[in-house]
Amino acid sequence: MREELLSPEADAAEVAEETTLRPRHLEEFVGQPRLREHLQIMLTAAKQRGQAVDHVLLAGPPGLGKTSLAGIIANEMGARITPTSGPALERAGDLAAILTNLDDGDVLFIDEVHRLPRVVEESLYPAMEDFRFDIVIGKGPSARTIRLDLPRFTLVGATTRTGLITGPLRDRFGFVARLDYYASDELAAILRRAASILGVELEPDGADEIAGRARGTPRIANRLLKRVRDYTEVRADGRVTADIARAALALFEVDELGLDKVDRAILDALCRTFVGRAVGLGTLAVAVSEAPETVEDVYEPFLLQCGLIERTPRGRIATPAGFAHIGLHAPRSPGEAPELF
Repeated sequence: MREELLSPEADAAEVAEETTLRPRHLEEFVGQPRLREHLQIMLTAAKQRGQAVDHVLLAGPPGLGKTSLAGIIANEMGARITPTSGPALERAGDLAAILTNLDDGDVLFIDEVHRLPRVVEESLYPAMEDFRFDIVIGKGPSARTIRLDLPRFTLVGATTRTGLITGPLRDRFGFVARLDYYASDELAAILRRAASILGVELEPDGADEIAGRARGTPRIANRLLKRVRDYTEVRADGRVTADIARAALALFEVDELGLDKVDRAILDALCRTFVGRAVGLGTLAVAVSEAPETVEDVYEPFLLQCGLIERTPRGRIATPAGFAHIGLHAPRSPGEAPELF
């Protein structure tokens, strides 16, 4: 059974199922109302002029719909989308091979665009502005440049680290948008749509229960829905109610705020192990057996958003709300043992 779960066929089925949950048109996309309005105006104007839509940069935390929006832009324009990622484009020749295979109006989607190598990024500038690509052939005195004319394409870049994008690259995007975390009612609507696609009998209170623990992120909401679906098929009658969702998420160690095992380990380390003292990122990462980059990029943002921890010049500390979440009173002074409620 374990080998079957890890088989390529099972992985492909999971990816295919995830793909079917993505909205294909702007009217199906839930949430981000201002961004949807801006995109609707841009896409409609571009179609009326018969031109490719301007280059778009989508920024925001993982799982908020950047890849889905890239596909929506292509579908609304009736264009073909070519996906790739920043780390995959190691040389300028890799980028040239992709660009020369595009047609007029096609969409090139580059995920994690901030991780483009510098030489590739600089070769992208004339492609974005003038729709041309210069290739240097040879070395030394015999080197020569070949200029390739490119079709008028649309570049959609996605990034989770806006601050790492260089100014020259950011300025070449005609539209820069940041995706925000979703409200619970928006996540509940996303869950109802996903449930109808997956064939899950989801009650309104069950959708609300899952949405409240999804950390404002559609990807997490859909993942929790699949795990709750598994639970109901094995231990219940297949109908997802609030009680069933609560029991399933408790089994999968997702609490009422949406914190998982690692989130609580971080809080526990700050509150119990270091008893309120400021802790450096490296020390905290060792304490919870995670990589520092994972702690900083994956877990800290939500804990900060919930007001459970703080970043100070001396390191990370737990707030009174963080102590209360694991059932402790905050110590009156750093190093003093916290008291149980």
